[in-house]
Amino acid sequence: MLVLLTMAGCNTVPQAPAGPTQDVRAEIERRIPAKTPDRDGWAADIQTAFTAQQIEPNVENICAVLAVIEQESGYRADPQVANLPQIARQEIRRRASAVRVPGLVVDAGLKIRAPDGISYGDKLARVRTERDLSRLYEEIIDRLPMGRRLFAGKNPVQTGGAMQVGIPFAQTHAQDYPYPVQSSIRDEVFSRRGGVYFGTLHLLGYQTPYTRKVHRFADYNAGWYASRNAAFQSAMALAANTTLELDGDVLVPDAALDKPGQTERAVRSLGPQLRMDERAIRRALEQADTLAFNESELHQRVFALAEARAGHALPRAVIPGIRLNSPKITRELTTEWFANRVDERYRQCLVR
Repeated sequence: MLVLLTMAGCNTVPQAPAGPTQDVRAEIERRIPAKTPDRDGWAADIQTAFTAQQIEPNVENICAVLAVIEQESGYRADPQVANLPQIARQEIRRRASAVRVPGLVVDAGLKIRAPDGISYGDKLARVRTERDLSRLYEEIIDRLPMGRRLFAGKNPVQTGGAMQVGIPFAQTHAQDYPYPVQSSIRDEVFSRRGGVYFGTLHLLGYQTPYTRKVHRFADYNAGWYASRNAAFQSAMALAANTTLELDGDVLVPDAALDKPGQTERAVRSLGPQLRMDERAIRRALEQADTLAFNESELHQRVFALAEARAGHALPRAVIPGIRLNSPKITRELTTEWFANRVDERYRQCLVR
């Protein structure tokens, strides 16, 4: 795991002790809001995540983790979700419609009783947290005849825990998980220790070129290097005199060479000026999920063209323009809203 140094700019902030475990834990606990239940327990799990991942436990990194926890769950390991039974039932009906399963069949399936004698419909009405719903979906997929057809064998709950980290991300990065796994990595995400560990890894477990934490917060929502890649898209749009969606996705996953996405097509239009052919461009864009993309010839040449046209330097990080979509979201929210909201909490923590 990479050793991460402080990246955000606030030079007057005193640094937390990086020495004895008890000193680090005390510093973390001191910055957790005073009314939070079991502050010592939260501090212990955060300190373990820092130690296991070899992340520098300075004030900026501590406050970054605390800001995400506060924003995503308010210091609840498995937070309740408002109207979750209704949300879940709507999702089941949506999936049933997509695979042409009649509503009557769905209703009949939910009337089937589980081994404990309670119908799946009644179980669905009782779910309050994503852990509850995740476990119920697993049971429906495993036991109901329609379960695998509706969900294609894939649990629809894809985020969870105190930091609302992606479960596929946790499953992919579980090799160094420092705790014994009682059931599954999916279940660990819904525990306090697991949610904190994998959330910290997603937030701080990679090196970035950023000078402000707000871009790391945007990446937490939109994916690693999304802010760096959105800045590249912005420069590319200027260089090619076109319009691009600044979503941070510069390469369509698994796209054939003859079926490039919007950003790749724009880059290819400048191929002669960039002195790169289609294959060279594709190879460069394949680095867009790594820090090395910053040093690629493509990245440097696109910015050179764009800055020559603009007549001034351009930012190397831009918050992606993404609208957040989730059954849990009841109003229009964006990655920019999320990043700025977490950044506010982060700055409050710095002076707490």
